[in-house]
Amino acid sequence: MKVIVVGAGIGGASAGIALQRLGHEVVIYDQMRENKPVGAALSLWSNGVKVLNWLGLAAEVAAIGGLMDDMAYLDGHSGETLCRFSLAPVTTQTGQRPYVVARADLQALLMERFGMGRIRLGARLTGIADDGTTVTATFADGSTDTADLLIGADGARSLARDHVTGATEGGPRIERTHAGYTNFNGLIPIDEAIGPANQWTTYVAEGKRCSVMPVAGGRFYYFVDIPEPPGVPYDRAEGTRPLERAFGHWAPGVRTLLDAIDPDASLNRVEIWDIDPFHTWVRGRVAILGDAAHNTSPDIGQGACSALEDTFALAITLATTTLGVEDSLVRYQKIRSARAADLVLRARKRCRETHAFDPVATQAWYDHLRTEDGSEIIRGIVGNITDSPINLGGGTL
Repeated sequence: MKVIVVGAGIGGASAGIALQRLGHEVVIYDQMRENKPVGAALSLWSNGVKVLNWLGLAAEVAAIGGLMDDMAYLDGHSGETLCRFSLAPVTTQTGQRPYVVARADLQALLMERFGMGRIRLGARLTGIADDGTTVTATFADGSTDTADLLIGADGARSLARDHVTGATEGGPRIERTHAGYTNFNGLIPIDEAIGPANQWTTYVAEGKRCSVMPVAGGRFYYFVDIPEPPGVPYDRAEGTRPLERAFGHWAPGVRTLLDAIDPDASLNRVEIWDIDPFHTWVRGRVAILGDAAHNTSPDIGQGACSALEDTFALAITLATTTLGVEDSLVRYQKIRSARAADLVLRARKRCRETHAFDPVATQAWYDHLRTEDGSEIIRGIVGNITDSPINLGGGTL
């Protein structure tokens, strides 16, 4: 069977690898002209890592993953440690250590494993036609390709999503919802004046957070959140000035972090949006996955993991059912849409708590952190992993 995948991101590239391993002819199209991932790094919790292991990438992912042994929350103003605990229970309960990886490293690994010769860059999708036997993709340069199946992994502004939901034919378009904050992120050298080299360290105060996580190569992935509405003007020439205004009065560790940021080398600014959960992921021979299907805020670190779960469910369904492409895709949708929706809503709930959209709840969370021994936080992290399809019902021990 021939498969067209639109989008060479984490979801699209991993799906391409999985379907190739099943013996299908797969080609990936992406509108980017060169591999320039959006965002500096991402969290791979155990459910996401397990899918990559299943794809035959266990050793390679371990090599690019940062060793995140502990987790700590600090008061953003004083630098006082509110709580600190080991993340080892996540590994022992789920059977796999989580990693934080530089997005460019993971993207390059997936694209190289799929095969760069089968990835067509600079190809912007403009149309999809499904005649019931084959599906044809049309691109901005007028070129077309026809296959038995098309997977739309084309991101939060997905044209493939518009096709499956009927928006391209005049139906209502699914729109994104602003999460209420802007995220700045990047990579800096590890400096233990900010936090230990093997620890996820987060400073919290004022409904804001400033966090570092270790990635391979002696680097911290840093991300900071500033509650603000969409559309706040920002020019790259401003560099870290918005961070100085938001965090310049915070604890010495945060000061060290701000001083370490080189805006020309690694500073990304991202307005955070998500999409209300919906359950139409499939139409005929076309299916969507990743952000096209369940764009979520990063507040529980499950965005990339959820895309990888899509890959697993799609490949398993196509490998084990024989009533036709359309039937297999509906079964994929049934496996994934409810769980993906649940994670989107969990991230929204977490977002409200951490960013003081409900100030009473946020203050209660700050107060609770002073007595937290890690058990409740571990329970939440593992709870996001337990029902993953990759676990086959045996996800936690």
